[in-house]
Amino acid sequence: MHPFLFIVVGGLKAAIFTATEASVVAVAYALVVGGLVYRELTPKRFFYAFRSAVVMSAAVMFLVAAAGVTGWLITVAQIPFLLVDFLEPLIETPRLLMLVVVVLVLIIGMVMDFVPTVLILTPVLMPLVKIAGIDPVYFGVLFVMATAVGLLTPPVGVVLNVACGIGKLSIEQGARGVLPFILAKITLLLLLVAFPELILTPFRWIAGSG
Repeated sequence: MHPFLFIVVGGLKAAIFTATEASVVAVAYALVVGGLVYRELTPKRFFYAFRSAVVMSAAVMFLVAAAGVTGWLITVAQIPFLLVDFLEPLIETPRLLMLVVVVLVLIIGMVMDFVPTVLILTPVLMPLVKIAGIDPVYFGVLFVMATAVGLLTPPVGVVLNVACGIGKLSIEQGARGVLPFILAKITLLLLLVAFPELILTPFRWIAGSG
């Protein structure tokens, strides 16, 4: 196994560091190997790589900041509580409730970042989910999957923007490229809404209660 894979993958498997911390380890490894071992990382190349990283990170952070403002506006406008009033009549039909929740999360995820969406909507929707008799694990899986779609959809699409920056593509080109994958994930979400046992049965097996 290549030393890089051994250090990064091994560190992740051994829970020595998180996925985010693994990126720092990877950068440190690249600096050491590129600068001291192969001696290909000259000061000029290092400055170019550093500048590119700063520009890409700044662009993504501007998008995250804009999404944060959107989340603040949604909270101030009390839209989550309006959603509760809208969804409350659907408590008697759990599948329909989950379908509407997934659709709403997909729409909200397009204009909000992943973390604000989870932090704002989860405490609001969880009481409805419990009253409707929906398994919290099932709700959590669907909610996270639906929210993650927003990472690939404009105008925020943090992951999409990073990928386009690395590949030097326009957002339009990137969006067209990921569209089949987004449609596949939406199709999977609809299947999971229609057949909850696709999630609950493996969970019970893993939990030892199936």
